[in-house]
This record gives sequence, structure tokens and C-alpha cells, in this order.
Amino acid sequence: MKNENIINGQGAQRNVINRFDRYTYEPEYEDFETVKRSFTEVYPKTIVNRVKSEDLPMDYSMNPYQGCEHGCSYCFARPTHEYWGYSAGIDFERKIMVKKNAPQLLEKLFQKRGYKPAPILLSGNTDCYQPAERQFEITRKVLQICLDYRHPVSILTKNALVLRDLDILKPMSEQNLVSVSLSIPTINEDLRRKMEPRTSATNNKLKAIEILSNNKIPVNVMVAPIIPGLNSDEPLNILKIISEAGALSFGYTLIRLNDSVEPVFINWIESHFPDRAQKVLNLIRSMRGGKLGEKKYFERQIGAGNTAQMIHDTFKIGRKKFFDGKNFPSLSTKAFTGSKDIQLKLFE
Repeated sequence: MKNENIINGQGAQRNVINRFDRYTYEPEYEDFETVKRSFTEVYPKTIVNRVKSEDLPMDYSMNPYQGCEHGCSYCFARPTHEYWGYSAGIDFERKIMVKKNAPQLLEKLFQKRGYKPAPILLSGNTDCYQPAERQFEITRKVLQICLDYRHPVSILTKNALVLRDLDILKPMSEQNLVSVSLSIPTINEDLRRKMEPRTSATNNKLKAIEILSNNKIPVNVMVAPIIPGLNSDEPLNILKIISEAGALSFGYTLIRLNDSVEPVFINWIESHFPDRAQKVLNLIRSMRGGKLGEKKYFERQIGAGNTAQMIHDTFKIGRKKFFDGKNFPSLSTKAFTGSKDIQLKLFE
């Protein structure tokens, strides 16, 4: 039965209280369907962030946008919107901050005396190819800077818009400067529309894997997050299909609902899946020591209990069955120049 109160194309169904606000005002009624998407230009002084988390594989990340239109209710980046005075709910999806000066900041970093290149993840927080990128093209300009300076970058996205930039990605790949990770938590298109309502359709993501692979751009897939009782029956099917499409490796995460992500997700699942909401929430608690979230390094990735172990075992089987013998290449920093390769390009 359709829930008439659901806002279509939206992950969060309402705003949630900002944990940093001393005072809050909650109107008796607010028509969130009429809240328009807005873009605000911000002016950071730096664009590359050092990743200090001990259990993450990257050292540096870069985010051209703050907030994300894709609308995933479980997005771990939602609480970061609160630092800007916004809500982690609908505000996160409709009040997007854009960093138009990102390419200039990146080039300034590359030109810095003594700079030592290391692969940068684009992006580690909010999606660099979210719908706003069609308008602003910040990610494209950033990639062009990386190509000009021959600097390695890895891309993580839920959007097949990455294919727009093949003309930049192909010459980067020839020098082992780029890889792409596509996030595919489900291949059930009906579920995809609910889980991540404004991302690319499942078939478009799979097609993107094929096109990127055919152009010799290494592709990884993040099967994330795994939500027990919702998409936890899909891993083997997903791994089979993405392997056949050309993916060289995969990763996965177990869902965790930290801080203000928790009320957003609870409201979402109660709205979309009222018949199994409590079952799903209880399964998540069974992996998180009775809680819905976990912040401890390494423990947050592994989880605990029978449900978590079953998921790990399933991926272990899938890795052996569908990815045996496949290798994902490491990016190279050897070609970095410290200046634009204008002269070098004359000899290519």
C-alpha cells in the first residue's frame, strides 16, 4: 500500500533537529515538498583534506560539494551539514554548497614547493558527480587539473555522469593516474529508487562499468551499505553481475547510523517499509551491540554477531567465486610534474 505522506524522490522526509542548535523552532506544519533546491557558493581556503581515520584506505580526499542531492537516507555525511547551521534531513539534500574555487585551490597545492604527490579520493564525503555537477562542472575542472599535472586521483560516485568526462579519464588512465569506484548497494531497481532516489538507475551504473572497463579505466564497486533485511540477500548476485560487467574489485560496508543519520533513516524506513521497519532496525542493533551506530575504528567496519558474520561470509564466498585472479592496480605518482605539462604535450 502506498504511503501518501512520502515525499517522492527524497530520502529524508523531514528536517531533524541540529544537534549544535541551542534553541530550535519547529513549525506545526511545513510542506517540505515545496522546499526548492538552492545552491550557495562557499570559499574554502583549502580543498584537499587529510584523512585521519585509521581504518580507511585513503590518505587524502577532496569534496567539490557540501550536501548531496542523491537522497540516501543512510548517508554518513549528513551530520557534517550541521556544522553549517543546516539540518541533516531535507536541508542536506536541498541546500547544496558549491566550491567553485576548488580547481584553483588544487592547482595552487600542486605548485607548492616541496609538495609530495599522493592519490586523492574524489570524493570522500559527498558525491562529486551529484546532479549539481551537470551545472557547475567543478569535478570536470578538477580532473583537468589532475591531468595537466599528471596527479593520481580515485573517484567514488553513485552517478553514471562520470562517463561525461571520458575524454579526460582515458588519457589519465594511460598514465595510471585514475580509477573509478561506483556505489551499487542493490540491483533491484524498485529498491534502488527508494534507497537512493536521485542516483543513476541500476542499468546505467552497470553500463558505466562496461564502458569504463572497455576504455581500460579500472573499476571498483562499493556494495554499500548492506542493510540486513533489505538488501542483504543480494551480494552474490551483485558480485556476479559487476564482475561480468568488468569490475576488477569490490568493497562493502555494513550500515551504521551515527548521530543525526539515525532519525533520518528511522523515519525513512518507517515511511517506505512499515511492514518490516522494526525487523530491519533490530537486525542493525544485533550488529552494533544493541545500538544503531558505531564510531570505534575497525569495529564500525566489522560489526558483531551472527548477522554481521553471515554478511562477511557471503562476500568471502563471492570474492572467491567471481573475483579470483582479478587485480586492481595501484595509482602511480611517478609522472607528477609540479607544473602544467604544456611543453611535454608538444612531444606526445
